[in-house]
Amino acid sequence: MPWDFWLILLFCGVFLPWRGRARMQHLMALPQVTRGERIKLYVSTILFQWTLTALVGWRALERGLSLERLGISGGSESSIVLLAAGGAALIAVGHWMNLRRMAGANHPAAEKLRAMATRLFPRSASETVFYILLAVTAGICEEFIFRGFVIAALFQAGLSAWMAIVLSSAMFGVAHLYQGKSGSVGTGILGALFALVRIAYHSLLPVVIWHAVLDIVAGLAGARYFTGNPTREVGPSDR
Repeated sequence: MPWDFWLILLFCGVFLPWRGRARMQHLMALPQVTRGERIKLYVSTILFQWTLTALVGWRALERGLSLERLGISGGSESSIVLLAAGGAALIAVGHWMNLRRMAGANHPAAEKLRAMATRLFPRSASETVFYILLAVTAGICEEFIFRGFVIAALFQAGLSAWMAIVLSSAMFGVAHLYQGKSGSVGTGILGALFALVRIAYHSLLPVVIWHAVLDIVAGLAGARYFTGNPTREVGPSDR
């Protein structure tokens, strides 16, 4: 495997988890997060993810990984489009219902999510626009990096499909350690399912859409059920 691929894998496996956890600890230590701070967080994350994706894509193409091997050129077949649409609908309904159920529970996981929701999820219509842009960015960029590049790089190194699924999903889960241990494990399991679909259909299209829908529903349902304050335009006191 080329040295720059190793560097990218190290960056995704070490720096990204550290960065995410440090940012979350900083946010959780604040007594409250203002509208401007949330929008700044959304925009800075969008810019960071697109910059990283551009760098990873550049090195991947320079090293001879084709768009097909990266899972980008496929996706026009009707079966893939139907899979993407049907899966997105199931994810949206299931995730919304699960978050609504969790909001009524009194256990540590729900309390932790409630504390995160008040700081991370949009609280106004204007914040929601930026949040949705962030969710779409995460769907495209994170899927390209973890299910596109990482899997293609591991295949190039001679690893089997199952090893590529396990390692890419472990990296994806670790990158979400800021969600806590249970959140990281759950994200890793979800990543394994996404990796399986990406390999089986040779396309990132379904998982990009599923990822974006998952994050959009998390923000909208989280704001509705965990903050006790559905998205609205805020007044001066919220700024």
